[in-house]
Amino acid sequence: MSWQTLEDQDPDLAAFGVERLNGKVAYLATTRKNGAPRVHPMTPIIGDGYLFVFMEPTSPKGHDLQRDSRYAIHCGVTDNSGASGEFSISGRARLVDDPELRALAARLSSYTPADRYVLFEFDVERAASTVYTNDGAVRRTWKLADGSA
Repeated sequence: MSWQTLEDQDPDLAAFGVERLNGKVAYLATTRKNGAPRVHPMTPIIGDGYLFVFMEPTSPKGHDLQRDSRYAIHCGVTDNSGASGEFSISGRARLVDDPELRALAARLSSYTPADRYVLFEFDVERAASTVYTNDGAVRRTWKLADGSA
């Protein structure tokens, strides 16, 4: 269910996801305590088969994920034409306490994370892309093979 699973099962879709997400501002959807959705900007870190996000320990998104691990992420778009394409994923996130994984995420990051930041790893259960061509939208979807997505 890690990013590696997506890379192994659909390498082209995973590569598009890296292009659209890695080190760029994207949008994370979580669920508030009362069940209402919440959307947050954040910067995904993808590499070595993992998808990570560092965040402030007081961040509402981190509290949401610790209570309900379900998430959705959507890339930012460059303009209203959608020419750069869209990429989205969903699954479950988990708080990472492992110092080796934290060091890996820091090495892979496009910025230097503060020591106070908490780290989450995001498992991927579903991925989708939309690329706009002259003939219209071309959509691709991947779901985790075991059917849990």
